[in-house]
Parts: sequence; structure tokens; C-alpha cells
Amino acid sequence: MQDLQQQLAFIVEMDRLKSVYRQTTIKDDNDRFENSAEHSWHIALMAHVFAPLTDEPVDIHRACLMLLLHDIVEIDAGDTFAFASAADIAAKADKESDAADRLFGLLPSSQAADYRALWQEYEDAESADACFAKAMDCLLPLIQNMNNEGGSWRRHQVSRSKVVARNRYLEHSAPKLWEYALEQIDLALEKGWLQEG
Repeated sequence: MQDLQQQLAFIVEMDRLKSVYRQTTIKDDNDRFENSAEHSWHIALMAHVFAPLTDEPVDIHRACLMLLLHDIVEIDAGDTFAFASAADIAAKADKESDAADRLFGLLPSSQAADYRALWQEYEDAESADACFAKAMDCLLPLIQNMNNEGGSWRRHQVSRSKVVARNRYLEHSAPKLWEYALEQIDLALEKGWLQEG
């Protein structure tokens, strides 16, 4: 019964992710800001769709669990824009690690340790599963920004080189998607949605 109570407490706490808003907007919903829970669902679905395009074997179950877990730290740490200042990005690591300790600590100890380890594996992006998950996390905002005529890229005057660097996980994980991303990035530059550089 104790394990169930802890698991229920975790599930209730996860509902708070719906109130963490990102920089990406949803075109078909009056350009409202997307929340992190929607983002996690969307990339997990996208990972299943694009799994056949990987160049190395990926355990899609593990990769999708990483995608569902990776942003829950934002409940405590908030969302840091992918193209925020170097200082803001550097500051987020400690906040997110503390958040991971607290949030996963709500679960029974063995489950907490497993989920915390998966979250860290995603952050480190050294395994094939984690690299693919990171690639999906980076690709979805590219797709959304292209669909939104530059969206957050335009609002924040993001440069082409930053978007290329952010999507590099695709290069080895899913080369066909890397080619697609580069084509889209060049198109965004041509349309004035990305800055030179």
C-alpha cells in the first residue's frame, strides 16, 4: 500500500507539468503557448513514428520513457528557452538536478532510482536511446517553428547556426531526418525566419 500511495503522489504531482509553458506556440489554437506536458506527449508520439528512420538500433520503449520523463523537472525548475543566454542555460543544470531528486524521490525507492537514472541518461546523451530521444526533442520545435512561420525563432531572433547546432543529434541518430532538418533550416533562413550566423 505504501508503494501505491507514493506512486499516486507522483502522478498527482505530474499534473503540474501542464502549467509549465514553453516558447513554442500552437498555431491551430490561436497561437497559444504550448505546455511542457503537451510537448512530452508530442515527442513521444513522434519518436514512435520516426523510429524506423534510425541508423542504429534504438529501444523505443526506453527512448519514449525518457521523453515522457525528461521535462518533469520543469515543475520545479521552470522551462529554459533552448536559445537562452549561456548563463541561463548553465544555471539550469543544478536546478534541474535538484528537481529530479525531489520529483523522482516521490516514487518508491527502486522505481525512483530507475526513473532518475533514465532521466540522467537522457541528459548525458551518450547512449543510442538517449541520443535518439534528444534528437526528437530538438526536431519537434523545428517542425513547429516551420509550421508557425518562424514562431519562437523569429520572436527571439535566433541564428541559423544555433538551430543547426541544436539539431546535431540527428546527424548520427537519423541521417534522413538530419538532411530534412538542414533543408528546413535553409528555407527558414531564406524566408527571414532565422538570422544569418
